[in-house]
Amino acid sequence: MKIAVLSGKGGTGKTFISTNLAWVLSENKKVKLVDVDVEEPNSRLFFNIKINREEKVNLLLPSVDQEKCTHCGKCSDICEFSAISAFPTATMVFKNLCHGCGACAMVCPTRAILEIPKELGRIRFGEINSNLSFAEGELKIGEPSGVKIIRELKKMVEDKSSVILFDSPPGATCPVVETLRNVDFALLVTEGTPFGLHDLKIVYEIVKEMNIPSGIIINRNSDEFKEIDKFAEENKIRIIEKIPFSRDIASEYSNGNLFVIKNEEWKKRFYDIFTSIEKVVKS
Repeated sequence: MKIAVLSGKGGTGKTFISTNLAWVLSENKKVKLVDVDVEEPNSRLFFNIKINREEKVNLLLPSVDQEKCTHCGKCSDICEFSAISAFPTATMVFKNLCHGCGACAMVCPTRAILEIPKELGRIRFGEINSNLSFAEGELKIGEPSGVKIIRELKKMVEDKSSVILFDSPPGATCPVVETLRNVDFALLVTEGTPFGLHDLKIVYEIVKEMNIPSGIIINRNSDEFKEIDKFAEENKIRIIEKIPFSRDIASEYSNGNLFVIKNEEWKKRFYDIFTSIEKVVKS
């Protein structure tokens, strides 16, 4: 089962939910925790991880041999991202727009386009314990998009794990959409504030458009703010759990600890989160 833990904004508790849920499930299941928040991966901070493999992720960028190029414009015509343009005297590549699809090189009649690898970032794999494995992607500073890293990372984590948990990027952008592809369930983490509700609505529209079953966890819940309950009822989304605004929980988290380790009640409640998801996926 593949579960994406996501939210419409940063700081709502995606990593908090992902790490604690992964730990609880690993007591009796094979689990892989995958941090796809490639701009700032931080799930590793909560574990003692033995990294056993690291690989570069490259993007193949076109380089034009102007002596061979006839400036026919076929490369420009086929590019969906306007990353290459042919002029009467030269053909120019706009590298920041290129997605590395290779179409321009394929259609070039004079083979004037070569593809040069450029490092976008890295992906790493490791072990936390016998039941819990780990993977993460990290985007190189200055690169505009981590979509290719997420795509490559997801390709390489397909294994015999019972559960794969994706600690998703924040927001509602292309990296989030890439994370959601082919997952079985989207766990929407929000907070009991007007800002939390606003961004929850945005990310829910993506999940709904992609026809992915979903449920809500309200982190730092406030009984005074009932608008999320109203939104969930109107859209027939189940609120799976409400986690209170607790100083003890916040203190454990800020010290890099998994609070379920010392709290048997919450350990059970986190396992019940998975049970609720499992029922929806199998129904």
